[in-house]
Amino acid sequence: MTEKTTMKAIAQIVPQGARVLDLGCGDGSLLAYLQREHGCTGYGVEIDDANVLACVRRGVNVVQLNLDEGLAIFEDDSFDVVLQINTLQHLRNAEVMLRETARVGKSGIVAFPNFAHWPNRLSILRGRMPVTRKLPYQWYDTPNIRVGTFKDFEVLARKNRLNVADAFGLDENGVVVRTLPNVFASTAVFCLERG
Repeated sequence: MTEKTTMKAIAQIVPQGARVLDLGCGDGSLLAYLQREHGCTGYGVEIDDANVLACVRRGVNVVQLNLDEGLAIFEDDSFDVVLQINTLQHLRNAEVMLRETARVGKSGIVAFPNFAHWPNRLSILRGRMPVTRKLPYQWYDTPNIRVGTFKDFEVLARKNRLNVADAFGLDENGVVVRTLPNVFASTAVFCLERG
């Protein structure tokens, strides 16, 4: 699944005209798309210098910030939607950032590679860590601090008193998977609200 396919699938669940905070926004592609196609406004948060520059060149408002330091610069309920798209697995304070997402946004959308996807399970059964399009690194050079599954995230959301308003997976072609997403989806997607 390409980043563009993920971007379009996520964009479909962001309300028209929403005020958006995109955590770990990369080069700003998703936020630029939401601004252009959905009339959204907001900010990206990114730490990488080259990505911050790419955001500026795209016309995306961006704040350079290390997410492991939290979101103290943003007030409660500052945004309609807070996005964490392929960000959570890179954070040391994933649980804290989920609570911060709920604090600064009225809702949150979290997407991450689903480690329980069947090809990953098959790799583990063969005695090897998976290397796939969604997890393209070897175990020794991955930027992912952790891996998680669809089911793991359900437990984490409950533990942090977050309501799951919607949850589904995306397969390798960006098609929505609602039947057994923990097995058949390469990407897990959760729409969250405060409990």
